[in-house]
Amino acid sequence: MPLNVVNDRDGSSRILLTDPAGSTAEVLLYGGQVVSWRNERREQLLYMSSKAQLKPPKAIRGGLPICFPQFGNFGALERHGFARNRFWSFDNDPAPLPPANQQSTVDLVLKSTEDDLKIWPHSFELRVRISISPGKLTIIPRVRNTDLKAFSFMFSLRNYLYVSDISEVRVEGLETLDYLDNLMRRERFTEQADAITFDGEVDKVYLNTPTKIAIIDHERKRTIELRKEGMPNAVVWNPWDKKAKSIADMGDEDYTTMLCVDSGAIETPIVLKPHEEWRGRQELSIVSSSYCSGQLDPRKVLYGDY
Repeated sequence: MPLNVVNDRDGSSRILLTDPAGSTAEVLLYGGQVVSWRNERREQLLYMSSKAQLKPPKAIRGGLPICFPQFGNFGALERHGFARNRFWSFDNDPAPLPPANQQSTVDLVLKSTEDDLKIWPHSFELRVRISISPGKLTIIPRVRNTDLKAFSFMFSLRNYLYVSDISEVRVEGLETLDYLDNLMRRERFTEQADAITFDGEVDKVYLNTPTKIAIIDHERKRTIELRKEGMPNAVVWNPWDKKAKSIADMGDEDYTTMLCVDSGAIETPIVLKPHEEWRGRQELSIVSSSYCSGQLDPRKVLYGDY
């Protein structure tokens, strides 16, 4: 069966992914962005701003934006780069990946245009494969240098996670690691807490992070497990109340039900020679748990005993 593509009245296109167990995802060609991911019980797992604008020229506040070739303001380009503000195309030749189930997988590609080359003078091809399976959302990004000279870039998958109550959430797997604090002019610190909990604004880039991080939502008795390859950094961001009110496309109270935990290659940009390709991988998995009652040991989530 062909891809399930819905053309909206405003001319935009959405790809609807489904898996046999009943989970779904929606992907826009604008930004190549996942904007919805629901489990088999139809529960939304990604945050989407109540004031999000789903069409150009604004980037979409929520879901899973792709940040390339820059993260944040770690360079001279627009914030988080331009890939999230471009229309992507279907990739009909996603080599070297194996053939995909077209009901649960979509392959997209973004190639540099003349306008892109004016602001970032490097010819590239950026591909993503987005797949869902029961309880899991997988994204495989690839960047190929199609230029005649080497270039470097940053890359990040910004995961806007939908949580029950930010004050009841903890992140495990980043303890004792060094991080750059964006609220302190990127000064470098070492994480002292046994687990990260939230009672105010946070914007940190963790360095040399493990391949697996656990986001534990106590109220929902659910753990989101983030696994990543090729992206050594992890970003943790929540604007809290004061900053949220200053963000035009974010509801004043939205910060209470969202948390960004991102995969990225940010601190040390990736360097590609002509014809070279970089490949990353990220899996978000849902682990239904009774952590609040002590039945789920987060160390088992982190180290693979579940």
